[in-house]
Amino acid sequence: MYTNQSAVQTGGEVLFTSLSVLWGGVVAFLPQLVVALIIVIFGWVIAIAVGRLVMQIIAGLKLDMALEGLGAKELMSRAGFKLDSGAFFGGLVRWFFIVVFLMTAVDVLGLNEVTAFLRDIVLLYIPNVIVAAIILVAAAVLADISQRLVRGSAQAAHLPSAAFLGGVAKWAIWVFAILTALYQLGVAGPFVQTLFTGFIAMISIAGGLAFGLGGKDAAARFVERLRSDINK
Repeated sequence: MYTNQSAVQTGGEVLFTSLSVLWGGVVAFLPQLVVALIIVIFGWVIAIAVGRLVMQIIAGLKLDMALEGLGAKELMSRAGFKLDSGAFFGGLVRWFFIVVFLMTAVDVLGLNEVTAFLRDIVLLYIPNVIVAAIILVAAAVLADISQRLVRGSAQAAHLPSAAFLGGVAKWAIWVFAILTALYQLGVAGPFVQTLFTGFIAMISIAGGLAFGLGGKDAAARFVERLRSDINK
């Protein structure tokens, strides 16, 4: 009987000790949790405010009007997107601040692995995303301009492959921009480099064939004119 009472008493003490330790951990963790929540809420407010400020600054610079004049609005609408550079850059800045404050809150909670992930993977990756997006937007504008310019120049030179040359110029810029954006994002770097080398070789061969076949008559006339001038 005494043994049973002693066992029950010992079990009760162990349970009480475990609950005391658990409650002590909860009480010690609550201030950190409150501070982390305050940081997240404050960061969310700051992120929204700064994002809206960036949107207003971009709108004041009339960047959309400049891009629209270059034909970017039509190109974006064809791809199913709306041209709104203010919302784009404002959103990037907003999420940048959200991640920064979230990383601070997680660090307060002592979650070092999550903090390292947000710092090394998410936060440091955002600039690469911005650069890649700028590259693609610039490519959309330059590809259309280059196509018109090359096609017009080829037509002025009476080359039969004017449309083909314009298409080559357009897609050369697009492929170059996509490969550059992928390389900027760190997606399969060696594979992208191999594709880029092969693409440059393909463009060189295609361009040489196009100019050779399309301009052979003009080259023949030029050689004949040069020969007649020498004979004079």
